[in-house]
Amino acid sequence: MAYHLVLLAHGSSDPKWREPFESFHHSLRQRLSTPVHLAYMELSEPSLETTVATLEAQGAHKVEILPLFFAAGRHLRKDVPGQIEALTRLHPGLALTLLPPVGEHPAFVDALAAVIAEQAGEAG
Repeated sequence: MAYHLVLLAHGSSDPKWREPFESFHHSLRQRLSTPVHLAYMELSEPSLETTVATLEAQGAHKVEILPLFFAAGRHLRKDVPGQIEALTRLHPGLALTLLPPVGEHPAFVDALAAVIAEQAGEAG
């Protein structure tokens, strides 16, 4: 398939930290027909660089990158756009797009509020 979605997490050298992201990714792959990949900004593999190179080798043409971040801090304002600029130079045949972080999506806010309300005993 020409279109792929990459879920981008920060990354950590601690394998326990990565487990929830890997579980989430596995669950999404079972639910969606769109090819969904997990990549890390730093400290973990597969890195964003590794993932993009693999996708290009598999014939991808359009790759959207969805940051699994609550907000667009320094990493999403500077570091990740810099990575994407460098990757665009290395892989000019790929259209790479950085999406807003999941934390800015209204559905994410609603889902998180529901979890918090349930924890507080206020779920109805």
